[in-house]
Amino acid sequence: MSVEGSTKAVVTALVANLGIAVTKFVAYVLTGSSSMLAESIHSVADSSNQALLLIGGKRARRGATEEHPFGYGRERYIYAFVVAIVLFSVGGLFALYEAWHKISHPEPITEWQWVPVAVLVVAIGLESMAMRTAVKESNAVRGKASWVEFVRRAKAPELPVILLEDAGALLGLVFALLGVSLTLITGNGLWDGLGTAAIGILLVIIAVVLAVEMKSLLVGESATRENVLAIRRAIESVEDVDRLIHMRTLHVGPEELLVAAKVAVDAEDDAGRVTRAINEAEERIRASVPIATLIYIEPDLFRTSPGSPSSPGAGTSV
Repeated sequence: MSVEGSTKAVVTALVANLGIAVTKFVAYVLTGSSSMLAESIHSVADSSNQALLLIGGKRARRGATEEHPFGYGRERYIYAFVVAIVLFSVGGLFALYEAWHKISHPEPITEWQWVPVAVLVVAIGLESMAMRTAVKESNAVRGKASWVEFVRRAKAPELPVILLEDAGALLGLVFALLGVSLTLITGNGLWDGLGTAAIGILLVIIAVVLAVEMKSLLVGESATRENVLAIRRAIESVEDVDRLIHMRTLHVGPEELLVAAKVAVDAEDDAGRVTRAINEAEERIRASVPIATLIYIEPDLFRTSPGSPSSPGAGTSV
């Protein structure tokens, strides 16, 4: 996944949300609308989240050290997981609390009645522009995968996070607009509270989805099916490799893949020939899957005796 594309989407969303947050908060001060307060806090939370993603991306670029020999690529996952927590607590729970308060003591919007509607319409336009950028950058890398598959399988966290945040922001703005409009039409502040509750529930759901996906990346995910097959073909195409016995892959970062494989070689091959075969396999793997930056290949003899760890039934698993 393009780091530049991810950064562009994050920066676009950050700029949009900072401007939206200010206008929403001014509208809340003028009108006292709980939907506007929930939306302003939502935008502040989103802005903080985008700043966290940028910080995580910068820290992840640090080189490997003796203490962290595989580098710091996973810091991007950690910061994305923090984003989910911020969205859940600061965004979702605050909105639900404000909704409970407004529903318990509904108040009509009596001053500056046109302000929240105007602000929300402008915010929808700005958020749509940010969403358009995120969709464009995601389309460049998601291939034929559906949007659900893209969010679930993407190894770089920034674009899925921004996509879900922007989608949630747009839906939240629609909920806020409905709540405010119905309050203005009926004079009943209950609608404002219900709109705020819908925003809170939406943010909690998005935060939970993000947390689940980021947790999976933090625990450690294998390469995509396409990359696994490409690596297998690269290894098996080497003339002096009889077969791939077994292989494990692990993302140590969004653009850094660890490959560990055991391959079968002929028992009569000398050390030089085996070494050349392994080096050739590594070259072909890197040519097929450039993100495979860490490759460890162990030569072995393929044994087919029943119950053997390297028997055909267990030896070719990936």
